[in-house]
Amino acid sequence: MGHKSQRSRTRRGWLLLWCWLPLCWSQIGTAQDPDALPKLNLEQPLRPIFAASWERDFVRSDNWETELNRVLLMREEAIDRLRRSSSSDSAINQGASLPGSGRRGGANVMELARLAEYISRQTTLRITQTRFEVRIEREGDATLICSVEDGATSSFSSVHGSEICGWDRNQLMFQTRLPDDLIILHRFSVSSDGQLLSMVISLSSRGSDPFNLRQSFNRYNAPADEFDCTQTISRGRSCSQSATRP
Repeated sequence: MGHKSQRSRTRRGWLLLWCWLPLCWSQIGTAQDPDALPKLNLEQPLRPIFAASWERDFVRSDNWETELNRVLLMREEAIDRLRRSSSSDSAINQGASLPGSGRRGGANVMELARLAEYISRQTTLRITQTRFEVRIEREGDATLICSVEDGATSSFSSVHGSEICGWDRNQLMFQTRLPDDLIILHRFSVSSDGQLLSMVISLSSRGSDPFNLRQSFNRYNAPADEFDCTQTISRGRSCSQSATRP
């Protein structure tokens, strides 16, 4: 009698197993079904959105003369601290370099400050962006172009200098190296709400301490261009009235 009861329980167990397996496999199949997986949004940008027309915010931006005076004051204070120390006095008498001074004949801080002011002279920027690249158009200066992919990208290289660009997390950077080992670094970032653009320019020469200048830009609605212009070799620059008016 006991054997019959055990065989009955065994048959019921196998019956339940065979009924459960199809349900189990159907659930596994559904989980692995490509149609059931979330789709990758190929239109979603890999980087923050920089694309917009930007106008200089003079209140938030650094003034190059004020920044230069601040750097010079900090240098004087550092020199005074050295002179108060007997060990530093000895080092200075032996010709040690002072804090912030140019090394190996590099440009001095005033030259770097004036150059930073010239480089950041634009009051407006126009940035276009696709899934593959970012283009920063600057009036009267070359357009900065960089890929959105990871890793450093070479923008140009010639006897006159070279430029590379890349990303530091959500910041876009361009490093330009010119003759006499002059290095210009542009660093762009955008606020979380997309309304404020920050551009920091850092200049150094032959190992000198960098001079930094921060510029801020607000997003604005730029009017449509009144003219469409093209540059050709035979005719030079020719313009025609745009089909759409502002």
